[in-house]
Amino acid sequence: MTPVFGHGHLRLYLLSLLSERPMHGYELMQALSDRFGGTYIPSAGTIYPRLSKLGEEGLVSREADGRKTVYSITDAGRAELDARQAELDEIERGVTTTVRSLADEVRASVADAMRTLRADLAAVAGEASVPHRKAREETVTDAPAAAQDATADEPAPQDEAQPDHESDADPDARASSRREMARVEQVLADFRNELRVELRSRAGRDILPTGTAARLEAELSEVRARILG
Repeated sequence: MTPVFGHGHLRLYLLSLLSERPMHGYELMQALSDRFGGTYIPSAGTIYPRLSKLGEEGLVSREADGRKTVYSITDAGRAELDARQAELDEIERGVTTTVRSLADEVRASVADAMRTLRADLAAVAGEASVPHRKAREETVTDAPAAAQDATADEPAPQDEAQPDHESDADPDARASSRREMARVEQVLADFRNELRVELRSRAGRDILPTGTAARLEAELSEVRARILG
């Protein structure tokens, strides 16, 4: 994968985004994704540690907004941007180049994925044909010779429909389920990282209330029940 930001550049780019307006973490991730045309989607584990570091340096302030934390650039942060404007301009030019490179990689990945999907569909079709072929072979092998002779002149009976669970599988549904599961895992990982960073920050400031773990457990149990129905 093409490197997206050089050392220290993401930190400066986050300051640039916050100079436009205050945002919470997800909005910053979405703004970055939009800037890269969806070819780069930063994770919570990438964004929140840098926001925390910017806060420690006094370049960013944070304010609770319900269950979210809104980040704003400080006067010191704006001074940092002004002092490094030339470097920021260079980063912007690099972002444009990176977007083109990532777009090329995405196109190559899509082509590979299509080839893999065609191979999977061919494999599924081959697996589905095995039970039918095996059933026909066993019928011919196990039938007594006399019974075969007795019915030699009779019209062959129509085969009764047999249940075939493998052939009932929809390859499109299978592929869709796999894609959805990959997205679920990414959402869970991002949620875990984001919540962990926030809770550790509060614990470090001695403002993590007693019972947070129990509340989290109860909330997650409710979410699990709603998702799994």
